[in-house]
Amino acid sequence: MPAEPMLTANQKLVLDALKEADTPLSAYGLLERLTGDGIRAPLQVYRALDKLILLGFVHRLESLNAFVVCSHREQCHHRPAAFAICTQCGRVAEFLETAVDRGLARWSKGHAFRAERVTVEMRGVCGSCAEAVS
Repeated sequence: MPAEPMLTANQKLVLDALKEADTPLSAYGLLERLTGDGIRAPLQVYRALDKLILLGFVHRLESLNAFVVCSHREQCHHRPAAFAICTQCGRVAEFLETAVDRGLARWSKGHAFRAERVTVEMRGVCGSCAEAVS
């Protein structure tokens, strides 16, 4: 994998805020956290997020309209991103599943469909939350 590109100050602030968060953050959630650090406008956050997504550092969770740090950066550049989202605590686990990759590729090929971006999201209850209820 090539060396990591240099990030701008705003990109670094946004990435660090996402790394520190326990749960996904929306762009406005990021703005609230970073206002004291010099980010004052939503456009600054969105520009940083767009670049971080392009570089493979961050994923957008479509169903939550929120963002998380990529936990498999070396492996998921050319693979569908898959996430398990806990509806109780809000934590997100990113995972790679080759069977899902193969199934989506087979369907796409069979239907002459060229996917530009794939995000798989499962919603449910994580093991920790399920254990806490038991």
